[in-house]
Amino acid sequence: MSKHPHPFRAEWAPSIPRELMAGAVATFALIPEVIAFSFVAGVDPAVGLFASFVISIVIAFTGARPAMVSAAAGSVALVAAPLVHAHGVQYLFAAGILAGAVQILFGVLRLGVLMRYVSGSVRTGFVNALAILIFSAQMPHLIGANAATWAMVGAGLLIIYGLPRLTTAVPSPLVCIVVLTVAANWLDLPLKTVADLGLLPDGLPSFGLPQVPWSLETLRLIALPALAIAMVGLLESMMTASVVDELTDTPSSKNRECSGIGVANIAASLFGGIAGCAMIGQTVGNVRYGGRGRLSTLFAGAFLLILMVLLKPWVSQVPVAALVAIMVMVSASTLDWGSARALLRHPKLSSAVMLATVVVTVATDNLAAGVGVGVLLSGVFFTFKVSRLLSVEKTQDGAGLTYRVSGQVFFASADLLVDAFDVRDIEGRPVRIALDNAHFWDITAVNALDKVCQRLRKHGSTVEVTGLNEHGRALVSRLDIGIE
Repeated sequence: MSKHPHPFRAEWAPSIPRELMAGAVATFALIPEVIAFSFVAGVDPAVGLFASFVISIVIAFTGARPAMVSAAAGSVALVAAPLVHAHGVQYLFAAGILAGAVQILFGVLRLGVLMRYVSGSVRTGFVNALAILIFSAQMPHLIGANAATWAMVGAGLLIIYGLPRLTTAVPSPLVCIVVLTVAANWLDLPLKTVADLGLLPDGLPSFGLPQVPWSLETLRLIALPALAIAMVGLLESMMTASVVDELTDTPSSKNRECSGIGVANIAASLFGGIAGCAMIGQTVGNVRYGGRGRLSTLFAGAFLLILMVLLKPWVSQVPVAALVAIMVMVSASTLDWGSARALLRHPKLSSAVMLATVVVTVATDNLAAGVGVGVLLSGVFFTFKVSRLLSVEKTQDGAGLTYRVSGQVFFASADLLVDAFDVRDIEGRPVRIALDNAHFWDITAVNALDKVCQRLRKHGSTVEVTGLNEHGRALVSRLDIGIE
């Protein structure tokens, strides 16, 4: 008998009990954040909860990354809030549909490959910033809270970290919720509950088109917010997929994930929900407690609807302290603790990129801003390092001089090439420029070489260029300049 499960079983549910348990843990971790993000966006909690249900169900089928949990997310809520405040929630639904279409187009055009340009330092900074944001999001529930709240959070953390030492048959966060809910009701403790976070849905979501005028003016109003929603959603989903790839040592198609979240966001908007994306905290919690297949994602959404509608009276009594304890655990497990020690061992520029990503993300509470700065710095530092690899060696060759150029010549190193030729030292002698070990990448590089040749000839030198690579010769021919 084969030791490997059937491909369908491997993709959907390697272990059904673990998938269901992990999905349940992810659901409980979703509830407080989704409600909080709904308030950030300026919409009813039901809008965020319905969206999370629809997105989780759809992405389980359309997404590429098994075990990844997607729902209404804070990063999307931040960019959606101005549109809601200015024009109302119906325009948000219209923007969600347009954002989903952009994401589908992104996947169809196979632009997921752009994730290759996000360095490891940026990804580490992204994960660490999210861990900090997840933890800081719990502070409003703790600052100024009564002694009972602090005691229950402490008891929750004791259960979460202590129970696995005895047994791992049941996820400790689930036990934490049950035990703390029973204890809070039995002792009649003065604690804030889930019901205090906002009005919960009391029915199923209904299908319908956004109630907006279908005109060019509406398109003008929603175009930029939709583009922002699409880009932020893609960015967080791609980064989260990469994190899960590393956690599970399995690959995933980034292009399919782009299209998958687009389909899910269109569906969510048609059912009266806000657009969303992958949730790294809940995803890490799902994977940490055994989620490996699509069933955990599917069940997270289905269980959310069950909890919100069928079990609403019981869920309403869950103390917020229990959810805070779970999110503190998720924050701790999300943080890359080894990255702090690696700061001293890694190259200074790489560490600077990681720290800049963390600082900008936390300061702005904007994942796109943090990652954007990190990618920009990575590109600048990479360009700086590559440009320093250029070297020009001068040797005496009879009556003339030979300059041997080695390394990469492009826009960042072109000036270094020009500066290496001092006409005062050459004094009109014959010059040979040997480019056998050099690679000319762009027009700036070829123009720099042309500038050197013209300057030398102007001062009475004869110039011979040898070894120019094929790409460089093609640029010379295209620009019609007389280097050779």
